[in-house]
Amino acid sequence: MKRRQFLGLAGLTGIVGAIPSLSFGFPRLDLEPAPDLETLELSEAEWRERLSDEAYNVLRDHGTEPAFSSPLDKEWREGEYRCAGCDLLLFTSEMKYDSGTGWPSFFEHVEGHMLTELDFKLIWPRTEYHCARCGGHQGHVFEDGPDPTGLRWCNNGVALRFVPA
Repeated sequence: MKRRQFLGLAGLTGIVGAIPSLSFGFPRLDLEPAPDLETLELSEAEWRERLSDEAYNVLRDHGTEPAFSSPLDKEWREGEYRCAGCDLLLFTSEMKYDSGTGWPSFFEHVEGHMLTELDFKLIWPRTEYHCARCGGHQGHVFEDGPDPTGLRWCNNGVALRFVPA
């Protein structure tokens, strides 16, 4: 990459970050935690003891599991999807749909149980979401989902625990 291209890209990235009111095709969701929700804070050692290496990578280090690697992508029984870090209910089976992306996807979430922030890891902004109790990274939300919300909550399966009804 030439210096001029790098400086242009760096300038564009700075402009994107400096103008948060622009949509750029990602949902702007300012979610509030449920008022009675107590947060869970653990040390790194406690999280490592509690989680598998794969779950730790996703929940604590904001990693992404490979597409089509989670059995929860093809889970269609009635039940609940809970945070693998703290067991907070995040989704129900009624909220799930097959997005064809290779990750469990939902068109809605349990209100008050998610928080969002902008993610610029791929330069272009995305809306990242986390468990409101433990702060564990779950995935990203996009505006290409089905009715009634038009949203796709694209979740890492390793960040969830399925509890059959």
